[in-house]
Amino acid sequence: MFKVKDKTNREIRLTKERWSHINEEHPEIAQHIEDIKETLKTPFKIISYNDDENVKYYYKYLKNRKPTAKYLLLIVKYLNGEGFIITAYFVKNIK
Repeated sequence: MFKVKDKTNREIRLTKERWSHINEEHPEIAQHIEDIKETLKTPFKIISYNDDENVKYYYKYLKNRKPTAKYLLLIVKYLNGEGFIITAYFVKNIK
């Protein structure tokens, strides 16, 4: 689908397989592909996942989104210096 350099200058990719998974599980994401790219480039916040140091949570606040869940959350895993998006969905709060 795409590759983009994140805020820390690491390359992150979104594969067709992952995009299909995201759209099946979270169809509200389908129209937000550009927001996904922007979340990687200029996240509101990046949080490390406690159980796996190679997993990061990228958050972006989308103030114009109508539903109350206004934070776009991307879960990214890093392997061998490369990152890839595992999933993406909207949440109400940063955890």
